[in-house]
Amino acid sequence: MGSKLTPEYVATLRRMSGEEKIRASFRLYWSARRLKATALRQQHPDWSEKEIQARVREIFLHARS
Repeated sequence: MGSKLTPEYVATLRRMSGEEKIRASFRLYWSARRLKATALRQQHPDWSEKEIQARVREIFLHARS
């Protein structure tokens, strides 16, 4: 994260089990993919769903944190 973590957020993370943190990370990942697909649909209304999903896969394959 680019900004500083709040004490409340840090406390929440410390209370979470490892499994809860993994589940939260999966939810965040799939939410990001859905948001990217939505943005691509708006930018390229002529693309098919197959093209959208292929581009999302490509973007996330080469993503860096």
